[in-house]
Amino acid sequence: MDENKTDSIERLAKTVEEATDEALKILDITKDQALITVLDEGSGGFLGIGSRPAKVRVELKPKPEQAVKNFIREITLAMGLNVKMEVNQRDKHLYVNLTGENMGILIGKRGQTLDALQYITNLAVGRYGDLQMGVVIDTENYRRRRRDTLEGLSRTIARKVKEKRQNVKLEPMTRFERHVIHTILQHDKQVRTFSEGNEPFRYVVIAPK
Repeated sequence: MDENKTDSIERLAKTVEEATDEALKILDITKDQALITVLDEGSGGFLGIGSRPAKVRVELKPKPEQAVKNFIREITLAMGLNVKMEVNQRDKHLYVNLTGENMGILIGKRGQTLDALQYITNLAVGRYGDLQMGVVIDTENYRRRRRDTLEGLSRTIARKVKEKRQNVKLEPMTRFERHVIHTILQHDKQVRTFSEGNEPFRYVVIAPK
């Protein structure tokens, strides 16, 4: 089968199970390889009157990499962006690097649009059930550049906290940014970090131990 195309078929039968079995045989795949959608559970009617067959759609699950590419391409095209994708698999994660024009639109303010795309992509891939693989999306090395900026910021603020022995609240940040701050300072024996507030205004507090 062409991996760039998701083969699918719809079948009618007396029951959902029968319709599913017929579709699997036609596609020559197993149930574990399929994404099954029940379109109509059917009805036996009353004494055979008004009966309605069950209807299902069965499609071949795409490979994780292709599922991610298909979803991101659909979203970015809807945003009016034509992007190129490079996908690499490491440590049970798919790392996606996007390139193209107007990538600032895709990044958004403090990376919020990029984080949102990453979040919904993970949800979309999760619908395939057994594709237990996280997706990390980046463009123009934004996450590395942002991490470097946050590392400098966190260490500078940590020094002030140690000197003045007072808590310092940082500006609201995304979950990714807060995680970076916590990770960078987790081994500092003189300060501690914790998050407060509600999304999207949740922020990190750096405090003396």
